[in-house]
Amino acid sequence: QVQLVESGGGLVQAGGSLRLSCAASGRTFSRYSMGWFRQAPGKEREFVAHIRANGGNTYYRDSVKGRFTISRDNAKNTVYLQMNSLKSEDTAIYYCAAGTGMILSSIWNSNQYDYWGQGTQVTVSS
Repeated sequence: QVQLVESGGGLVQAGGSLRLSCAASGRTFSRYSMGWFRQAPGKEREFVAHIRANGGNTYYRDSVKGRFTISRDNAKNTVYLQMNSLKSEDTAIYYCAAGTGMILSSIWNSNQYDYWGQGTQVTVSS
């Protein structure tokens, strides 16, 4: 069982930056691949970024490439999402998720993740 708690959300002006954190409970964090998803009002939850269990490979949706960076610190059981050059369309609730045994083609699919945090609100004002 893994519990995930996000933090770091808030209100920021367009062009600004935020760093989201996701703290995980348990001793097996390093076995989990981690993802960030977001959901804007009236829209479906969408994939944002993913990092493999060993931290060696990262993946992003096209619209955040070059602006967002996912990273993890297995010693601290924490995954991060550094968000720069924020745009109004980045406004959403951001969720972190954990999964094991995930093949590359499935990381975009929220159904493949086993555990979810409660989410943190990110609002970008234009």
